[in-house]
Amino acid sequence: MYAYYSICILSTIQKNAPLPKPPASKAKNQAPCPLLRTRCSTAQLLGHFQRLLPLSLLADWLALCRITLYARAFTPQITLWYLIFQRLAHNHHLSHVQEDALAGGADRLSPPGKALSQQLRSEATTSFSDARQRLPLAVCRRALGHIAERTHQALQVPQRFGFKLGLLDGSTCRLRPFGDIPQHFAPHRCGQCKKPPYWCLARVVGVFCWATGVVWNSAMASLKTSEQALSAQLLSERSWKGWLLVADRNFGVYYVARALQAAQAQALLRLTLVRARKLARAAGLQLKAGLDAPIQWTPTRHDQCPPNLEPIPLSGRLLAIHLTPRGFRPLTLYLFTTLPDPRECPASELAQIYGLRWNIELCFRYIKTQMDLGFLECHSAEMVRKEWLAGLIAYNLVRWTMGAAAALAKVPVQWLSFSRARELLLGWCLRHPQRRRTTQAWQQLLNRIAKARLPKRRKPRPSEPRAIRYFHKDVPKLEGSRSAARQLLAETNAKS
Repeated sequence: MYAYYSICILSTIQKNAPLPKPPASKAKNQAPCPLLRTRCSTAQLLGHFQRLLPLSLLADWLALCRITLYARAFTPQITLWYLIFQRLAHNHHLSHVQEDALAGGADRLSPPGKALSQQLRSEATTSFSDARQRLPLAVCRRALGHIAERTHQALQVPQRFGFKLGLLDGSTCRLRPFGDIPQHFAPHRCGQCKKPPYWCLARVVGVFCWATGVVWNSAMASLKTSEQALSAQLLSERSWKGWLLVADRNFGVYYVARALQAAQAQALLRLTLVRARKLARAAGLQLKAGLDAPIQWTPTRHDQCPPNLEPIPLSGRLLAIHLTPRGFRPLTLYLFTTLPDPRECPASELAQIYGLRWNIELCFRYIKTQMDLGFLECHSAEMVRKEWLAGLIAYNLVRWTMGAAAALAKVPVQWLSFSRARELLLGWCLRHPQRRRTTQAWQQLLNRIAKARLPKRRKPRPSEPRAIRYFHKDVPKLEGSRSAARQLLAETNAKS
């Protein structure tokens, strides 16, 4: 039902949205598919790409971590690159990294006279595995934020009401109970199952750019930590001044609104009908379609507040927007925003902005399916967090390249194929080392990515039920412990 309403909102906004004007004219109401622009030439974009992970910044980040690393074959720069390489490639095993290292794939990143391929003497993956564990987690986090900032410097991302638009949402990641993972990410018991759980689940929350799909920041914790608490922790890590963050009904609570105010960000949150009624009743208003009134969100004894923050009233607007999507049932959208002026920020445009929130669902789909981050087979909680951040860094590199290709071709980035862009970027990085990258090869890469577009469907696809199809397996489920199953199998074989 939640996905149905989200699709209805997005479908209505796209049908009622004005037609996009040529890039030369500045339209007041932008189309749902924005056009990215850039003032950089192809050669300048290549320079920006090469400065996404510079060696000087990596040395500064290591110095901030106050960790002394010895001169080994796998330097921090090579280790970080191969963490990204693992997620860009379809084969994520350590043996694939070792094969590329022996073939000289990272010799261009080695110190002069110390090529990595000449220092490796074995096919074992122990050296790279130890190097991954030595690399500080803070380096991966700083690299993720650095790429996001570089994206906004190289590409002109459209703003809404003078604010940078970000999308806030969460998801989960499945893990095996290896090492200390069950202590940090508790096993999850699904539904009313009475059997002991096996799989561990990690909760993740992220802030995405609405136009490029780049991840600005992400946090990971156990399922015992709610999405609201994890988002408040994420927002407290930096200042979000000049941002307008959009979130769905799960984040439309006082806890998140107070965290957004403390982070100096503007909020556009969807509310449930029950919560919207309580806010309207407290303000002496009648909740009906067309409502757009200023309110004071005063916390009650049931509303929780983030730690180290005072529960103070929040000023904002309560909106009730009635939507009649063509071919769907009508619905009413309840929103709370901290944008005070209804003339500069009308309700119709705020509903259009909220409809763009569905893009973050597509971003999470690419992250979990294309980057294979929906399931991480690590043996420690620390490596789980590193693998997740390294996968997001690789995802940002693909998004950065897609944004550059879309800006030069003057097409919406949503038209381009993510999987094809990932394949082309990885092939280009392997064929053209850093010291031999030419503007011509870079231009050819961007042209190929711009031509790899998603198919245009002539007929609209019908809505599919949100359900899982269970397939019959050839072998029965394992009941009880594996040792008991071995004993039973041995007894059965002895009788036969």
